[in-house]
Amino acid sequence: MKPFYELAQSVKFDGKGMLLYKDSRLQFIGRGRSAYVFRIGSTYLAMKVFLPHRTKEAKEEAEIYRILQNHPSYPELHGAGENYLVIDYIKGTTIYQCLHTGIDIRDEHVQQVDSALESARRKGLNPSDIHLHNIILINGQRIKVIDVARYRQQKECSQWEDIKKAYTRYYRLKYFPKKIPRFVLNMIAASYKRNLLGPLIGF
Repeated sequence: MKPFYELAQSVKFDGKGMLLYKDSRLQFIGRGRSAYVFRIGSTYLAMKVFLPHRTKEAKEEAEIYRILQNHPSYPELHGAGENYLVIDYIKGTTIYQCLHTGIDIRDEHVQQVDSALESARRKGLNPSDIHLHNIILINGQRIKVIDVARYRQQKECSQWEDIKKAYTRYYRLKYFPKKIPRFVLNMIAASYKRNLLGPLIGF
């Protein structure tokens, strides 16, 4: 396998941040606001390659993963460079996917997220941007929390607490649908970002 540095440097973007080229060993997983994520071949490693104007975030996120090392609910950091980091490849189902496909989300899963976030706070971090795509359920049992880039921001983030309120008040109700269409989930997310849900559901 090529060194991490060489794999990261093989990734090329155009001026609009669209992917132009990558090494064939990098399997595309997804794209966020600041980076593309790839699985490295058939390994259990994932490489996050940051856009040219977002390289400061690569250093920041790598430092945060170092602080969180050895916690069972966060990926391990295996390497980092100017524009990339390498962490565990997590094979599982995001909470968003669980809601869409009907996989049951249990109280113990919520408690695991709470425990992970509290552990980060004890290390001097401020967990932020905790949403349904950043929480992964493995084999229906264990939770992993990914994308920790904003764990040092100063402002308070109520997103996870709001998710817990919705879970308690609605999702755990006996007759609440456990399988929700994507367009409904996306509509709820868009409304939340625009602060339109608070008066309706008590956030």
